[in-house]
Amino acid sequence: MDSSQAKCCWDNYIKWAAISLLPVMVAGARAGDFSFESAGVAAANKATDDGGARTASFSFESAGARFGAGASSSNRDFHQAEAFVDWNLPWHWDLGRKWDLQSRVGLSAGWLGNNHSGGFVGTPGAMLAVGRERFPLWIEGGSGPTVISRWEFETKNFGDAVQFTSHIGLYCDMPWHLRLGYRFQHMSNASLSESNPGLNLHVLALSYRF
Repeated sequence: MDSSQAKCCWDNYIKWAAISLLPVMVAGARAGDFSFESAGVAAANKATDDGGARTASFSFESAGARFGAGASSSNRDFHQAEAFVDWNLPWHWDLGRKWDLQSRVGLSAGWLGNNHSGGFVGTPGAMLAVGRERFPLWIEGGSGPTVISRWEFETKNFGDAVQFTSHIGLYCDMPWHLRLGYRFQHMSNASLSESNPGLNLHVLALSYRF
């Protein structure tokens, strides 16, 4: 890779990183307390203790930025930077012993590429999060369709503009409504194309809890 290609790729990555951080900076300006209680826990605390599925309102849950890097030697030159917004769905379940299961939906948009080139990536998806009342750590998993504007790269051909992304990870609720998270993420086209190498990423997230 020559210097002009490296500069172009780096400039694109910085541009999307800056765009991705905007929701965190804007939301962070609204933070003013040291609450460790997440939106899902707050909803559970307000609900009755009769167990089973419970309904609440559709509401903003969090917004922030995620940054990912290749999780294996074949993916090490790929990176992803994106902004995201998550909403709590009206359904959550009391699992007993102060454990709660919350359903959510999310939307993300950003940049995906390698050291040579990249393009747009966007994913709507559904998620489930499991946590314990007043405990800051939650486990989350989810899946959804993904659209990429570029699928042919020097080292990989993802086969098609339509992909599917799944993840599992955990996050920790911090003071000032901030949240830190990690996920292991897999993207592939589910064999819709003859070429389906897939992409595994380690992803870190910083977000603001509403």
